[in-house]
Amino acid sequence: MTGEILTGANDALLVVDVQYDFCPGGALAVADGVEVVAVINALASRFDHVVMTQDWHPKGHTSFASAHPGHSPFETIEMPYGDQTLWPDHCVQGTRGAEFHAGLGLPNCKMIVRKGFRAEIDSYSAFRENDRQTATGLAGYLRERGLARVFLAGLATDFCVHFSAVDARAEGFGACVIDDACRAIDLDGSLAVARENMRAAGVGFVAAADLGAAA
Repeated sequence: MTGEILTGANDALLVVDVQYDFCPGGALAVADGVEVVAVINALASRFDHVVMTQDWHPKGHTSFASAHPGHSPFETIEMPYGDQTLWPDHCVQGTRGAEFHAGLGLPNCKMIVRKGFRAEIDSYSAFRENDRQTATGLAGYLRERGLARVFLAGLATDFCVHFSAVDARAEGFGACVIDDACRAIDLDGSLAVARENMRAAGVGFVAAADLGAAA
């Protein structure tokens, strides 16, 4: 997309997992992840509706490599719901790593979606868990509020942003990823795959400077 895109009453900013464990020094740090904070803060005033997601794992979550003796972080194993990348322990409920970055200033956030809190299944998407069946309730919330399009920002582009954007389209919403308000892990080429998947699903890509609020 090019040129100014006006955001209006039917649009929401979806801020994905801007938590300490995904920022430099965190258990699953995304390179330059903290840089999204200032961009997101500047964007938020252009939206009447802001939704945040929060990775919220119990101890011993099935996605943690530590829960699978003999396996290491970033290996892939087969789970009942499909392939699962194993991660370092991260965003454990009640820990500092699970907290939102204190630099975020989103006073107009109207909903927080916690995901990954079921011990037996991982959840990348803001809309459904990794079994691709269990809904988070976000789609219903957006419809009830009369929202039709989501603009996505946060961490990480190739995992939670990617799955959330594709699922937004599957639920019938417009979806645009704000490129400079996201950062990627890029695990074995995962960023290129994610971008191709998003394009195939009809997800748009914009820059923060392209967005302006409708009068």
